[in-house]
Amino acid sequence: MRDSIARRAVTAATLMAVPFVILIFVFVADVRIRLLSVAFAAAAVGVGWIMAESLARRINALTAFVDTMLDQEDTRPPLVHDDDELGELTRSVARMTPKIGELVNRLSMELTRREAVLASMTEAVLAVDAQLNVTFCNHSFQKAVGDHGAAQGIPLIRMVRDPDLFRVLKQVVDGGAPVRQRIQLSGRSFDVNAALLANSTSRGAIAILHDVSPEEHLERIKRDFIANVSHEFRTPLATIRGYAETLLDGGLDDKKNRRKFVEIIQANGIRLNNIAADLLTLSDLEAGRPEPEPGPIPVADAIMSAVRAVEPAARLRGLTLRVGEIPDTVILGYGIRFEQAVLNLLDNAVKFNRDNGEVGVDVARRPEGRVEVSIWDTGVGIPALDLTRIFERFYRVDKARSRQVGGTGLGLSIVKHAIEQMNGTITVESTLGQGSRFTIALSEYTSR
Repeated sequence: MRDSIARRAVTAATLMAVPFVILIFVFVADVRIRLLSVAFAAAAVGVGWIMAESLARRINALTAFVDTMLDQEDTRPPLVHDDDELGELTRSVARMTPKIGELVNRLSMELTRREAVLASMTEAVLAVDAQLNVTFCNHSFQKAVGDHGAAQGIPLIRMVRDPDLFRVLKQVVDGGAPVRQRIQLSGRSFDVNAALLANSTSRGAIAILHDVSPEEHLERIKRDFIANVSHEFRTPLATIRGYAETLLDGGLDDKKNRRKFVEIIQANGIRLNNIAADLLTLSDLEAGRPEPEPGPIPVADAIMSAVRAVEPAARLRGLTLRVGEIPDTVILGYGIRFEQAVLNLLDNAVKFNRDNGEVGVDVARRPEGRVEVSIWDTGVGIPALDLTRIFERFYRVDKARSRQVGGTGLGLSIVKHAIEQMNGTITVESTLGQGSRFTIALSEYTSR
């Protein structure tokens, strides 16, 4: 049982009164005086107990009040304000209570605001203590490393197996200097900015991880694009230069071959012009320049115009053009872009077909308000490993055949960007040696 003030007071008063009573009993023989001394001793002990019990009640009331000071919803017990030192302390506590409550509310709001900001950041945020145990991580960090459930308090090495992040945070905790480093985490690249936690009672570190994988991907695409453009221009330019030098070195007098030399120069000049034209078209599509408002496009007119454009080439190859029944439908988009996309797909179907093969166009309306245009052929087909890359710039499945038929490697990339600019999609199905089918899906136009 807890030792109370009242018990201490009774014990102290008893210890003081008992020797006095004993002395009276030893040196005084009068019974009345003895009894009177016992009565006085008992009265002193009783008064001490009453005063101590009153003081204890006031202290207990003040303790109960302080215990509920931070509980805003609880009803606090009333305080008794007597005119003494304890009463002054009680009044001081009562004056401080609203200020402490206001301070707690402000701190709580600030903590909630900071946690909300950190939790909603697209950058991954991680905080650790001196032992590299996780004290905080937001959703972006958990998404980057995999959801491990409740992360607070667990060792960082259990969440992240990659040693680079562990080494960065350990360097900050041990040395105190901020560290900036690029690391690989779960197959992605991150720029890590780590620093020592300021105003911390115990040493710790915080790190912000910015995902730079998209930027690295763009840089890689840019490098590949420059290399591909250089390669595509180098071959025809070298051919033109070679045959021009041949003509200047006496080839002009060679009546048998000089026309052939000029025709080769002309063909490579046309190839350079086609590459430049396709690059300009692709640049316009990717630049995001404001386009005029999309309008209605009669599907049948656009398809038949593209079919008529490839008919001569198909006739030379002995190909059969099959155009299925085209419903009387209108799509929403840009007429020139749509016709260019269909023409590119038909042109590829003719170029990469076998002799006496077939090229077809099918159009279907879907219940969800979409129109699908499929261009198919019975040609060489596309290997399954190449299907995911055929829409990349300058990517060719069969490089030798593509150059032989005059392909620039930009046609399918142009088609993809043109269709996506009209909020459509393009998919491909192909079987090697049997042919391919490209399907364009666009929104049907409905007049208001």
